[in-house]
Amino acid sequence: MNTNLVLLAVFMGLATYPSRALPLLIPGMHRLPARVNDYLRLVGPAVLGAIAAIEIAIQLDAGRQPTFHLGIEWLAVGACVVLVAARRGLLLGTVVAAVIAAVARAWGMA
Repeated sequence: MNTNLVLLAVFMGLATYPSRALPLLIPGMHRLPARVNDYLRLVGPAVLGAIAAIEIAIQLDAGRQPTFHLGIEWLAVGACVVLVAARRGLLLGTVVAAVIAAVARAWGMA
């Protein structure tokens, strides 16, 4: 079993933790300007979006060269983006995207 992705997830969590923990650790964060609070609140989803965009767009071919990829992942991420925008929350969009990808892979479509 390859644990490289687990290690990457741990490192990404450590990299984004400071910005997510600021409101808990610094007293008076609620007194910051609204733009700063919005920025800090959106760091996590922005990082998640960037990771998802790279993972669905770029794949390695047999020669380990990066190539553009068009597959079921685009549908999953698109559904996630629409649900996140409509519901103003990450949970439902992420679950729906995971279900779409899992069902497509189970049916051999991805």
